[in-house]
Amino acid sequence: MIDSRLLEILVCPQDKQALEVHGDYLVNPRLSVAYPVQDGIPVLLADEAVSWPLTGN
Repeated sequence: MIDSRLLEILVCPQDKQALEVHGDYLVNPRLSVAYPVQDGIPVLLADEAVSWPLTGN
């Protein structure tokens, strides 16, 4: 779980807008990308982003 105070200041590295929490991901629905949260640490690197919504292939 990410601290709520931290969530207030985190933004998408691509469009600098707020992110939404969806399980183990921080999601930017505007760009349809999700950033993983690993061991409680958000990985906000554009190279680590995955397409959203996730597909269960």
